[in-house]
Amino acid sequence: MMLVDDRVWALFKGHWQHTLTYWSVFFSFGLCIAFLGPTILDLRCQTQSTLQEITWVFFAQQLFLMLGSALGGLFKKTLRCSLSALFVSSLVISVVFAIIPLCHHVLMLAVAMAISGTAMGVIDTIANLQLVKLYQKDSAIFLQVLHFFIGLGALVSPLVADPFLSEGSCVLGGNMTANSSTDLHHLRSYLAGKGTTPLHNVSHHYHLHTEGIITTNVSYAFWIMALINLPVPVAVYVLMYRERLFPCSNHSPRLLDKEKNSQKNQQDHNIQGHGGLFGCCNYADVKDRPASYFLLYILGGAVLFITDGIIGSYTGFIYTYAVSPPLSLPHKTAGCLTSVFWASVTAGRLASIYLSYRYTQQRLISVSLAGMMAVQCLLLILYSSPVFLFMGTCVLGLFISSVFPCMVALTEDMVNYKGCATTVLVTSAGTGEMVLQLLTGQLIHSKGSYSFMLVGMISSCIGFTVFLGLIYIQHLHRSSQAATSKEMAMTEKPSSE
Repeated sequence: MMLVDDRVWALFKGHWQHTLTYWSVFFSFGLCIAFLGPTILDLRCQTQSTLQEITWVFFAQQLFLMLGSALGGLFKKTLRCSLSALFVSSLVISVVFAIIPLCHHVLMLAVAMAISGTAMGVIDTIANLQLVKLYQKDSAIFLQVLHFFIGLGALVSPLVADPFLSEGSCVLGGNMTANSSTDLHHLRSYLAGKGTTPLHNVSHHYHLHTEGIITTNVSYAFWIMALINLPVPVAVYVLMYRERLFPCSNHSPRLLDKEKNSQKNQQDHNIQGHGGLFGCCNYADVKDRPASYFLLYILGGAVLFITDGIIGSYTGFIYTYAVSPPLSLPHKTAGCLTSVFWASVTAGRLASIYLSYRYTQQRLISVSLAGMMAVQCLLLILYSSPVFLFMGTCVLGLFISSVFPCMVALTEDMVNYKGCATTVLVTSAGTGEMVLQLLTGQLIHSKGSYSFMLVGMISSCIGFTVFLGLIYIQHLHRSSQAATSKEMAMTEKPSSE
């Protein structure tokens, strides 16, 4: 039995080069997401900074990722603008990887992370938008593959970095304790998700020196990742060349010219609406829209605000939760939880490629959100079971994996691929990842580690409730559209007679 039918396969064959290129740039996105946590202590040595200073680079990357997502829609006016932005952004990521070993001051490193965060945000918005534009009602399958490549990049990045991480002190000259390697492993895992969370007095518990001879070899990891990523901007450049998007080759036909006439009207409408985030507020475009139209944007963005926030907070604080009482897992065992979660997310997105073909986005999201609630509830009840913590982490990753691509496809379908749903959703997801991580970190430090699971459970319940509200508003919106169309038809009928 074929995984996809002939029609979907024919669609892919018609856009295979575009599709593979967009998938490859999301591999770059995944590389950037996961490299900072494992390498943060070696970067602290390289910049000879304190823990409080080095964690600002997390915040810089996350903040500018959100801003880049909001600005990414500005490059959607033409295919040339879109591919040019993807080329520059993917090339910037390789350049940033290459120059990170040359950043010997924390401010320089924070600027580099801000630049890479902006490039990541642009990639996030453009790749999602382009796939939605190419495949529209069939976009869910291809969006699942797109987000699978994030997980793949997030798995590759720590594997590349691991052989070059310092086992002991990477600044010689200080008096390190005999168990410094264990302490550093614990601290490295602890810092993995603290980009937007204050560290309070953690530096008083870990005596990490800033003066002495730097012995870290992490530079090689960044140079290897720069080389791994280099084929991505090359692939975008080749696509631009094949599409004859360079000024010297405008006279040549493009690959997509054969579909230009049949899709011209739809693409023109999409291009008009799919601007930057602030382009959504164009009064001329929204003055005649019903209230339900805006609620679709708000509720769709709210679902991804919550679910991506859960992903960010879970990967950021599951280690802290696992090493704290009552679990008190060994540091190395607890350090595996983040990898287990990302592996299950990647596997879930791989499985969702087929599931998106067999089932509707609405059903997949409903099952995913209900499953998230059930898992979070069991994690609260069985909070003292290390075995179930690993099982729950794995199952949670499987359930949450398909929500983002399915929500993008579903919301775009709700607004008939008009407006700027993808830009709003991507920006909302990035904002939620930063805000919910900050909230969770503050509660853990003030109320204890148990509040970590409590926040996840409450967030899952709110997300499911918001999604039910979205489905209800969709029903009202379609009823309103049907009534309006009927009135217009009744008005035009007498005039034609």
